[in-house]
Amino acid sequence: MELLIVDDHPLFREALASTIGLSYPEAVLHEADGIAAACAALAAHRGIELTLLDLSMQGVSGFDGLVTIRARFPRVPILVVSGHEDRRIMREALHHGAAGFVPKAVDKATLTRAIRDVLSGALSIPAGLTETSPPARGAGRKAPLAERVARLTPQQVRVLVMIRQGKLNKQIAHELQVGDSTVKAHVSEILRKLEVISRTQIVIDTAALDFDRPQDTHAG
Repeated sequence: MELLIVDDHPLFREALASTIGLSYPEAVLHEADGIAAACAALAAHRGIELTLLDLSMQGVSGFDGLVTIRARFPRVPILVVSGHEDRRIMREALHHGAAGFVPKAVDKATLTRAIRDVLSGALSIPAGLTETSPPARGAGRKAPLAERVARLTPQQVRVLVMIRQGKLNKQIAHELQVGDSTVKAHVSEILRKLEVISRTQIVIDTAALDFDRPQDTHAG
């Protein structure tokens, strides 16, 4: 397992690396002190499975760093590890494509669990955030289900169908003849585009939809 830590504070990178090393002693860790260095590391080390990113770094404005990395390396999920604990910022990070958000002040167990969740293809949401996270009921920000499903690519629809069948990532990867990391990326994107936080919620929210017919069409 290879991870990339992106933070412009050397002491925090060292502390984060130490925490990760205790939980994942076999992990290969790469470090970057900025977005340019992060992109260079991701380009050089194609085995990186997860990027841990600080939002507030010198020369980075708002979510620009997150958006840049997501655009250039869409298959590598990003777990934001930030000093910000503002719920609005957390929600916006998720809407900009982060696979999870962890405040820097969390304990080691929470960080480890967040890493495990994101690596498994799930979203990692701070405790309590889902209660108020958009799109909340009545806020008018959650698109109709059909519209959300329409955001999926044909390959993501295939993955969605297999998730509904209860198949694991490895089974999906075997059937689609792709790597596990590719399936994890698809699952993360499905969760984000459907605006849900778990595979179970995917199944529940799409239970009324019949994918069999369009699936056959795509297969042809």
